[in-house]
Amino acid sequence: MNNQGEQSLERKFRGSIIAVSIIIPIAVAVLFSVKLKDFGVEVEPLSFLPPIYASINGITALLLILGVIAIKNGNRKVHKRFMTTAIACSVAFLLMYVAYHMTTDSTVFGDINADGLLDETEKTNAGSMRYVYWFILLSHILLSVIIIPMVLFTYVIALAEQYDRHKKLAKITFPIWLYVAVTGVVVYLMISPYYAN
Repeated sequence: MNNQGEQSLERKFRGSIIAVSIIIPIAVAVLFSVKLKDFGVEVEPLSFLPPIYASINGITALLLILGVIAIKNGNRKVHKRFMTTAIACSVAFLLMYVAYHMTTDSTVFGDINADGLLDETEKTNAGSMRYVYWFILLSHILLSVIIIPMVLFTYVIALAEQYDRHKKLAKITFPIWLYVAVTGVVVYLMISPYYAN
């Protein structure tokens, strides 16, 4: 692909990437606060989803690592497959995460009796782990918003065969994306003891 074709491919997707990067976080924030039962839609809570989407985060992390190993071994084709699959996993995670929160009340870290409130005894029992949990969760959420355009631009630049630019951006994108995937699993492991049965 010539330089002009490479630039036009990136230009072609720039607007879409920016739009998607804005729309997804807003849509997730809105849908996160929407409960289907508030609209008279009776659905069973999708309480089985958290271990599934946490596992998908774990798989994403593994795919990212395998993708880096593949490219370091010079296998561009396998690298592309791993990265494309990691993107698909991230989309699947996002859909399940939103579906879960639209059908299920949020879980409060430390809420042993699952009443949705944290009394003084529960706060004391949770101790400083509450702050650790909130730090991990908030950094996970913030970086998951930031990573959307980074992943998409990194991918499109690779499709445009601008491998030097791709490599430079990927060196920033990879650790952030890996952090988001790994902390998705950590957040699940930390909050799972407090899910209502």
